[in-house]
Amino acid sequence: MRALLTAAALVASASVAHADKLDDIIASGTLRCAVVLDFPPMGFRDENNNPQGFDVDYCNDLAAALGVQSEIVETPFPERIPALMSGRVDVGVASTSDTLERAKTVGFSIPYFAFEMAVTSNDSSGVTSFESMKGKTVGAVAGTYEAIALEEQVNAWGEGEFRPYQTQADVFLALSQGQLDATVSTSTVAQANVKSGNYPGITVVGKAPFDTDYVALFTNREEYGFINYLNLFVNQQIRTGRYEELYAKWVGGDVPSLTVPNAYR
Repeated sequence: MRALLTAAALVASASVAHADKLDDIIASGTLRCAVVLDFPPMGFRDENNNPQGFDVDYCNDLAAALGVQSEIVETPFPERIPALMSGRVDVGVASTSDTLERAKTVGFSIPYFAFEMAVTSNDSSGVTSFESMKGKTVGAVAGTYEAIALEEQVNAWGEGEFRPYQTQADVFLALSQGQLDATVSTSTVAQANVKSGNYPGITVVGKAPFDTDYVALFTNREEYGFINYLNLFVNQQIRTGRYEELYAKWVGGDVPSLTVPNAYR
């Protein structure tokens, strides 16, 4: 009898030891999401100080799928992974690039969003595509990936002018005023600025052939059951059309593919 009791205790202990974060979240009734709230349209606060944006809706959708309540934990970019490691959040829904270096610390899902680079032009510039930027006056925020790539492209063309700016607001104001013919930014930034109405006379005219920035949900790297659930959730968001719906709601324009060409599909 003692041996049976010991065996039962070991089984029970093993069950507790191997409990998955997925089970813990469901049992707690709350999903705590790290979300960046100074990065519109992915995350921001509205006039009533309520969290809004693509990532906020995505967290709410994930919580609904799990049958729990969502809790949006405002998390600045540098604090995303520390917030997870310290146990303040269960998952990051925070526009986080799935880099190999970060994967040494956290576990990533498949990509749930892709930041493509878009060309926005002044309507009177004659720029209707990336190629037609050749010979024009273009600009971007100094030090960003798109600024570095765009300046290199202008140098490769051997004509035109590149102008660096301090902020996206400076870039789009210069574009609206005709000081720039065109700019390259992420599709989210481009669409948000065009839709804002603050910069009349500009239009998103196409894509720039720069690298796509794929971002993923993340949680503790050893939580295989939860990561598997996150992967299936992202898959379901795409299959049901919810991804397209959220993209149209918060970003607009052509919906980027979440598959890496020639890598997987």
